Amino acid sequence: MPLYWRSLAQRTLALLLSLAASWFIPAAPALAAMDVAKQVLIGADFSAQDLRGATFNLTNLRDASFAGSDLQGASLFGAKLQDADLSNTNLREATLDSAIFDGTNLTNAVLEDAFAFNTKFTNVVIEGADFTNVPLRGDALKNLCGVASGTNPVTGRDTRASLGCG
Repeated sequence: MPLYWRSLAQRTLALLLSLAASWFIPAAPALAAMDVAKQVLIGADFSAQDLRGATFNLTNLRDASFAGSDLQGASLFGAKLQDADLSNTNLREATLDSAIFDGTNLTNAVLEDAFAFNTKFTNVVIEGADFTNVPLRGDALKNLCGVASGTNPVTGRDTRASLGCG
């Protein structure tokens, strides 16, 4: 067999063996979404992290920082986020229902399609936040519209418009 064909055959065999191995030898497991439900994580630093799908249900996150993190699809059901920093955070499709946002910094956060109907928002900073398609109770909407300002740098949407403020 000429050298060219032998080399091609060896490369093809190596490729086939590596493909076959990938079917039978599991790859390193992907990191499962973090679950820290019902924890006390006061002052914890989760800034600039990939936390997609993480669970923080009923967790005390007072003074915690999530600045610049990706929390897409995360669940913060009933979480206590007093004085927490969620600036520049991706909260798309997150579950925020029954969470407490008091003194929370949501500057430039994207909450598009998040679920926050029974969420408490008081004394929050929402400059540049995007609330597109977020269901809110009337009292929460009134509070948020009272402090809404700015345009989100990621989506280009006006905060007041994303809330539907009149």
